[in-house]
Amino acid sequence: MEVRRQDIHNSDIPVVCRACEARHGGVCGVLTPEQLGELNKHSSRHRLDTGAEVIGQGETVVNYSNIIRGVVKLTKVMADGRQQIVGLQFAPDFLGRPFLEESAITAEAATESEVCNFPRQVLDRLVRRTPELEHKLHRQALKELDEARDWMLTLGRKTAQEKVASFLHLIATHVDPENIQTTVFDLPLSRADIADFLGLTIETVSRQFTKLRKENVIRIENNRHVSVPDMDRLMRYAGND
Repeated sequence: MEVRRQDIHNSDIPVVCRACEARHGGVCGVLTPEQLGELNKHSSRHRLDTGAEVIGQGETVVNYSNIIRGVVKLTKVMADGRQQIVGLQFAPDFLGRPFLEESAITAEAATESEVCNFPRQVLDRLVRRTPELEHKLHRQALKELDEARDWMLTLGRKTAQEKVASFLHLIATHVDPENIQTTVFDLPLSRADIADFLGLTIETVSRQFTKLRKENVIRIENNRHVSVPDMDRLMRYAGND
């Protein structure tokens, strides 16, 4: 917390960056005040309604983004139009692949969100001359790889109940960048999207939510608002160590 207090009162850091809590855990956290100032000259914040597209699969990458608030859904589309949700990203994740000119996925706001966009060329230039930034982006890529491997285990080996519980645990531990885990949250996906993400039918997802609710693993209000009385118990239902 002390670092944050000093940072807030550092007049060399752009005002908009000083007010950005997502920056402390994101890629911008390794930049010097001068580099933040350079990036800030070209950056812009955008609020996104649910369903708004950040970038489409196959589109030329013009900008990268930091997620400031909300949840972004990543999907892959097949040649025949079928699509699959392949990941979720949360604040303060970085959206984009440095030096990649064409997007391999579609990124879409799963909830009302806010992102900070900056030109690809500007960040690529900073990466070339800032080893700390390159290392930060490398660490995030490795983190995403580890999470993808864990999700392969979830999809390939876990039961329907474990899959749904794993999804709930994922949201609880990622949806709020200020907390390692939260016991109260709104589901960022519809039942149909959750089914798509988990490789289940909508009916199976609904049945598992009902079972978890009846066993008091979770409480649900208004179909989207979830509270978790005991996070350790949710982890056990998810089959996590």
